[in-house]
Amino acid sequence: MSQEVVTVLGTKVLDSFPAGDPYGSWPAEEYAARCRERGERATVVMDLDKDAFLVVAPETDGMRNAA
Repeated sequence: MSQEVVTVLGTKVLDSFPAGDPYGSWPAEEYAARCRERGERATVVMDLDKDAFLVVAPETDGMRNAA
């Protein structure tokens, strides 16, 4: 897992998980669920170029305006 946090087009990448996990293993979905339990907006998207699942959180309008 990568500890790097990147902001791209108003979306913050919280973590990255390789797409080749064993069948029935959903670490990206589980991580996103834990984020949502803490009140963070998080969803999972696929990065086809890196063959990885990304857990992302869209920036709120307030955060975007502050930049």
